[in-house]
Amino acid sequence: MAALTLVTAVLAVIDQRTLLGAPLWFKPVKFSLSIMLYSATLAWMLSRLPGSAMHRTAWAIVAALGLEQLIIVGQAARGVRSHFNDDTLFDALLFAVMGATITGLWLATVAVALRFLRERPADRVTSSAVRLGLLVGLAGMAVGFLLAPNGAHAVGVADGGPGLPFVGWSTTGGDLRISHFVGMHALQLLPLLAAGLAAVAGRLDETARVHTVQVAAAGYGALVVLLTWQALRGQPLLAPDALTLAALAVVLAGTGGALAAVLRGAARRHPSTATATP
Repeated sequence: MAALTLVTAVLAVIDQRTLLGAPLWFKPVKFSLSIMLYSATLAWMLSRLPGSAMHRTAWAIVAALGLEQLIIVGQAARGVRSHFNDDTLFDALLFAVMGATITGLWLATVAVALRFLRERPADRVTSSAVRLGLLVGLAGMAVGFLLAPNGAHAVGVADGGPGLPFVGWSTTGGDLRISHFVGMHALQLLPLLAAGLAAVAGRLDETARVHTVQVAAAGYGALVVLLTWQALRGQPLLAPDALTLAALAVVLAGTGGALAAVLRGAARRHPSTATATP
């Protein structure tokens, strides 16, 4: 997938065609990057399971991702849309296949999440991050199921209008791709948080680090819900109304307050550590 990312990036430079107002090859580049990150993260997660657990599921995920990207690249090469394209019977069939593969991918990821929920963790902090990353990631992936009924990425405006550089998220209306993107990358960000917390293990005990991951996951999940709600109301990411800003303030205050409570609890359990100078 790294090689395909490079190939599509080169094509984005040399092939200057556009589609719906955006460079034709930007979508294949973005999907290649996303699939590469997802695959690497999943491989790392599955390596934490004993033996050959979930190998069949992993191969099913690889097949689904490969087919999805093959269609996206093939449609780009033809100069036509891959998503929401029913211009011809062939295009509609390909879009239906993409829908089926993504549903299969989501269900396979559910299977992975369920397996991790059953595992007895050796490292509670990392295991919590993996489990919660999968759950929030599944919620973000599920936002994709709202796209087909909507018939477009954008809400309140047509696809192909003004958008943010590279990602193309609408700047004139709502865009469901935002919460889809943010939610999916909980798969990477929460385990990275756990890795970062390992660096301060001398200051925060395991219980505090587990609770920190849990609070971060709750705040992250709330952000995904907020971004989805904002998009469904037809609001651009960078032009929220007062109600959206108020909801964001509640999420930030709740997350910050919960983190402060975690730190106070850690200080009460280990007062000498909390007051020690570096």
